[in-house]
Amino acid sequence: MSRTARTVSAGIAVALAFGITACGGSGGEDVAADKKQTLTVWAMGAEGEKLADVAKVYEKANPNITVKVTPVGWDVAHQKLVSAAAAGTMPDVAQMGGSYMGEFSELGVLEPVDARVFDKGDFFPAGWNQGEVDGTAYGVPWYVDTRVLYYRTDLAEKAGIAKAPANWQEMQDLATAYQKKAGTKWGLSIQPSGLDTVQNFYSFLYSAGGEIVNDKGEAVIDSPEAVKALKEYGSYFDKGLSNKSVQPGYDVVKDFGNGRVPMFFGGPWHVTLLNEGQPQIKGKWAVANVPADKASVSMAGGSSLVISKDSEHKAAATEFIKYLTDTKGQADWYERSKDLPANTAAWTSGTLADDAGLQVFKKQMDTAKSTPSLPKWTEITDKVDQAIAKVTQGKASAEDALDTAQSEIEGLVK
Repeated sequence: MSRTARTVSAGIAVALAFGITACGGSGGEDVAADKKQTLTVWAMGAEGEKLADVAKVYEKANPNITVKVTPVGWDVAHQKLVSAAAAGTMPDVAQMGGSYMGEFSELGVLEPVDARVFDKGDFFPAGWNQGEVDGTAYGVPWYVDTRVLYYRTDLAEKAGIAKAPANWQEMQDLATAYQKKAGTKWGLSIQPSGLDTVQNFYSFLYSAGGEIVNDKGEAVIDSPEAVKALKEYGSYFDKGLSNKSVQPGYDVVKDFGNGRVPMFFGGPWHVTLLNEGQPQIKGKWAVANVPADKASVSMAGGSSLVISKDSEHKAAATEFIKYLTDTKGQADWYERSKDLPANTAAWTSGTLADDAGLQVFKKQMDTAKSTPSLPKWTEITDKVDQAIAKVTQGKASAEDALDTAQSEIEGLVK
């Protein structure tokens, strides 16, 4: 499950056809933050619904500001943003996932973050990095997410294992024990093929020390580390520990609840889904950091807040984003949405500090790795999805599958 909709690099071509250039629009005279004005804000998915309530609180404290929040579904968010960029009608503030950042920064429609107001040291490094493109920050982290391991503790005890797996060998041993000793259908749920398979693979790839594209912009998916990770991933399917055929829309939460699937990699939203949807297993499951190879490294997700380059309300927009991303605002947003704070200081008190399960997510975020903000990132990850599917379906070795992906990706990063 991904909180951010996928981008299509064709959006750049569409926007350029409407006359947008990389230098962006000219903008107008910026209205002072203390003047009476209306801020337009687009927020996606559930966040769009909840942000309207926060805006009302902000308006009471800042009576000169009216915040007009427009909720936008993730299924149409990308196209709506592309159309707005092309028409010069971007909102003053927009929520933007990391997978969008490279594309829209290349279009020249985003205002760089004011480094005098926002300190990258206040945020998780991976959260901040999602808003950076070629060393320039365009987005301020609003919330973060990452993937951790969910596992059934009751079934692990039945299988004779009393602790969470800390490394790859222990994870595969537990998956095997679940099947042989606890009678589960599968040992671990990981995606075999299809759209966004790479999101399950990231925990293996990053923990092995691999990458898809390195910091120099070079394709490195054929590295020994990546090959090792894909061999490990594929071994779950070879040994019958993971299902080779998963239908679109598959609900892992249901199978986790009934015991068919005792382990999966999931995000923070799965806590709520399990608590509300599978109450019969309360106290029978736990979360743990992703099992390590060289290290325990998971993917970083989440959303940032950006300001339109053409906005005439940049000062007020900056103040509003500051309100949403400071320690108090982040703690309040967590209570409203259960989105994990990007500001690390928000984790030092209250529920976030006291909940052992939430602290697992914090520890994982400390080492989490964000994906590069590249305009063609969707096309790049599609090639990795295809390589993973070849291996899980027994159609190619990890070496051959990644050699093919490497040659295809090299043509996309030039």
